[in-house]
Amino acid sequence: MVLPSETEERVKRRALNACSDNLRKVVDVSRKIPQLVEYFAAGDKDNARKLLTEVRAGEEEVITSRRMVSQELAEIGAILISREDFLRFTNLSSEIADFSEGIAFYLIEIMEHNWVVSTDIKSDLIKLSSAVLDSVLKLRETMMVLNYGSQKTLERAKDVEIAERIVDSQYRALTIKILSSKLDTPVLFLLRDVLQLLENSADKAEDAADTARMLSMVM
Repeated sequence: MVLPSETEERVKRRALNACSDNLRKVVDVSRKIPQLVEYFAAGDKDNARKLLTEVRAGEEEVITSRRMVSQELAEIGAILISREDFLRFTNLSSEIADFSEGIAFYLIEIMEHNWVVSTDIKSDLIKLSSAVLDSVLKLRETMMVLNYGSQKTLERAKDVEIAERIVDSQYRALTIKILSSKLDTPVLFLLRDVLQLLENSADKAEDAADTARMLSMVM
């Protein structure tokens, strides 16, 4: 609960700390996806299955953390005018963990069914997953400079936008490559879903960065 002596400045720090902790958990989950894609490319089912378990556990931590952020913001109440922006930031970034679980699940299913995917597609998938992680890491950097003024936040948010454009370019190229390949229909559909979830992750990072821009105006 908010004590009478607490100023808006203090509750802003409380809200920022809660959101930052949630984002840290999102980043932890996101880091596992390029690793899992590498296991997928190498055909390493055992390590891929273990990582899927870790991704799911991490997703549950994000869900729990998101609820705690909501509770924290509810306790802070009307003293924090920008609380809706903090909540929006957390909800957007948390979706990245949801997408990560879907990516991991579909890749494992492809491996379990022993469907064949060409080496060049696997290589491009590794590059795309790494580019997506870069956009999430850029989002974390944006969050880290919120206390240092709007100019620095705007600069870091711009980096997220640039990273998302790189993801978008790679996503489009790989989509065309997959659709023009001779993959079996089931694996083609699953890979399309994987690509879409990867792009969605970068999109959410950009959307969250846009929200961070708004937060920087009131910090």
